Amino acid sequence: MITIKSEREIDLMRESGALVAMVLDMLQLEIKPGMTTKQLDSMAEEFIRDHHSVPSFLNYVPKSDPGVTPYPATLCVSINEEVVHGVPSAKRIVNEGDIVSIDCGVYKGGYHGDAARTFVLGVIDEKVQKLVDATEESLARGIAMAVVGNRLHDISSAIEDYARSFGFSVIENMVGHGIGSELHEDPAVPNYGRKNTGVRLREGMTLAIEPMIALGKSRKAVSRRGGWVAVTEDGKPAAHFEHTIVVRSGKAEILTGTFLGIKHI
Repeated sequence: MITIKSEREIDLMRESGALVAMVLDMLQLEIKPGMTTKQLDSMAEEFIRDHHSVPSFLNYVPKSDPGVTPYPATLCVSINEEVVHGVPSAKRIVNEGDIVSIDCGVYKGGYHGDAARTFVLGVIDEKVQKLVDATEESLARGIAMAVVGNRLHDISSAIEDYARSFGFSVIENMVGHGIGSELHEDPAVPNYGRKNTGVRLREGMTLAIEPMIALGKSRKAVSRRGGWVAVTEDGKPAAHFEHTIVVRSGKAEILTGTFLGIKHI
């Protein structure tokens, strides 16, 4: 069931969303080659708890798979061919030339915020840079369609059309979602689809829109060794950007802040 949020609820989501943006801004300034993904995770958790909030992802278990091992970290830190759900580790180091996607969720005042950015460490291949840039722009184009009167798959189509115009592939089995008092709510927000289809968008719908785009031909992310992390089928790099937004008349409202820009070290 899709829930329409009241302005009071949106105010609360604005607070959790702002905190997500602050975490990502902080990590954007701190991330550098040689750090472990566990260091990044510890910094994020400390920051969130210092602001009297709770990490949304820590100990998360999806309702669709209640038998899965609870997610063990504050962040998802996914490197290069890892599409999403990279589990932070003291043994996993970010290196010069990596692209690093960081996904963060915060629970505050009874509501969640959720956003992701892909950071570029140092000099990378021109094609990979284009992938990162195109993924960020595809998010902007999807958000631009999240207005009253459009349909859900207008968002999806805008993301897909832009990504595929560069020859990139859309990861089809990982999607965005509704968000609010639950981290994952209806509706699912795919990153591919046909214009003028899907549910009609209404004022007060809150969505986490999150294109995951790959350099190669992969259309699926596959689980590595049965764990949380999902990688491209062909081992090619993938990028991931996400914002939590509110559907509005004329222009969507972004609740998770604006990006400082892609991180170059």
